[in-house]
Amino acid sequence: MAAMGSFRIDIEIENPARRGERRKVRHALVDTGAELSWVPGDVLRSLGIEPMKQWSFRQATGQIIERWVGSVLIYAADTVTSDDVVFGEPGDLVLLGARTLEGLNVRVEPREKRLVDAGHGSHECVASNGCWQLVRRGMLASDGTDCSLRSLGATRAGCWNHAGTFPRRKLETPAATAAYSTN
Repeated sequence: MAAMGSFRIDIEIENPARRGERRKVRHALVDTGAELSWVPGDVLRSLGIEPMKQWSFRQATGQIIERWVGSVLIYAADTVTSDDVVFGEPGDLVLLGARTLEGLNVRVEPREKRLVDAGHGSHECVASNGCWQLVRRGMLASDGTDCSLRSLGATRAGCWNHAGTFPRRKLETPAATAAYSTN
């Protein structure tokens, strides 16, 4: 039996440089604890998506792994967004991460196990769990100030984390994200 709130959805991936051809990716785990979405590398390569940079990720075991990241269009929940995704390797989970969810402007309905339109002002703490995730990830200050990557042009007092430093890119855990540390 799946944990409450844990669910999977089908998504589609498209190369923004070669519009018109999409690949369906079945059973992507909706994971608000993962910053990036993870898609099998074979799917990305079949669309001609090129790796752009390499990121480091910390697994639940503490192991650090390196994966390539590239830019795609992601279709889910009757909407689309552009985002960087991880080139997953055999054994990696297929994930729909927080950045993609934010770009799609959807929120998670854990009891109904579905994504719904977040509407205008999606960072208004409509669901307490969703807001806790945004606060924890440095995307929303505890006072509701939007600290997402889209609003980081200026340093805003409300966006400083508990250690008094500006949120940095973090190592993430694809399967089970550990609590963020500013060390």
